Amino acid sequence: MAKGMILAAGQGTRVRPLTRDLPKPMVPILGKPVMEYLIEHLARHGITEIMVNVAWHHQKIEEYFGDGRRWGVQIGYAYEGVRDHGEILPRPMGSAGGMRRIQDFSGFFDETTLVLCGDALIDLDITAALAEHQAKGAMASVVAMDVPLVDVQNYGVVVAGADGRIASFQEKPKPAEAKSTLASTGIYIFEPAVIGFIPPGQVYDIGSQLFPDLVAHELPFYVQNRPFHWLDIGRVGDYWSVLQRVLSGEVADMTMPGREIKPGIWVGINTSIPWHQVNIEGPVYIGSSVRIEPGVSIVGPAWIGHGCHLRTGCKLVRSILFEYTRIAADMRINEMIVSPDYCVDRHGDTLYHDDDATQLRWGDARA
Repeated sequence: MAKGMILAAGQGTRVRPLTRDLPKPMVPILGKPVMEYLIEHLARHGITEIMVNVAWHHQKIEEYFGDGRRWGVQIGYAYEGVRDHGEILPRPMGSAGGMRRIQDFSGFFDETTLVLCGDALIDLDITAALAEHQAKGAMASVVAMDVPLVDVQNYGVVVAGADGRIASFQEKPKPAEAKSTLASTGIYIFEPAVIGFIPPGQVYDIGSQLFPDLVAHELPFYVQNRPFHWLDIGRVGDYWSVLQRVLSGEVADMTMPGREIKPGIWVGINTSIPWHQVNIEGPVYIGSSVRIEPGVSIVGPAWIGHGCHLRTGCKLVRSILFEYTRIAADMRINEMIVSPDYCVDRHGDTLYHDDDATQLRWGDARA
């Protein structure tokens, strides 16, 4: 069939503080790391040998996924780092450089390989994408998606001929300068020969370095324009938007945990909720061991992680509470991501619970 490669070595600086102590592929969606959905999706399409390059907080990924047997796959890890003054420090090799390093070590990429970023939710028909790649005799393929012209400045844009053969790329062009509206989704299909175009032992990027080289050599390099959901968590605001869409049921194969006790309201076990004294409008998920006091109002889409505590009179609107977050009485939390330590609005502005400049009051429900 094909092999898989998940790119997971990045630092995730654009989604801090979510990635302060967590690699971006481990950011939770409906209580599961985003990378877990990718592995499940690969397995559904028969891709069972998966390499993952790791660096920052790599232990979190490796300890959670192990050898992959829980998902019916085999997972291997390639740590990218250096020893500096007696310490082991992350030193990512770039998206392409990491692949060449794996190839030089073991020759793993000996058949068609699907490469994807570990920080996006997708429901791509992988089987169909692989079939198109093979039917065209492609050495490399880029899966792209049409975006509105006004949004091209947020993406790498693929410029191709009528037959889909790639002619060039534009990196985040202004709308007036864009030659295409096909945005690269960070999903690629490579034949083994592609790895030979990556120089060994160097930091090397797929999009900005490998792809222009493939175009220059006039190789069979194609774009695929496919309709599918692609929810990229590039910024903190994207994470908020992704959760809103997932909670609203827009993405296939995303099963809500818990039990649906009322239309659009899912609840875990061991909760304390005075149902006749609260107002809850779905879609809302309430995790296990959550305590909600009388007078609380929740307007979905909303996610309340396990162990949270909502005090009397507080109101939560289209927000996400990470595990063990306590919201003080009468507080208004509107379109925010809140953890015991910090609070981030949908635009990425961050507050910390000991910040005297804010009137919001929240904290750790375990304290």
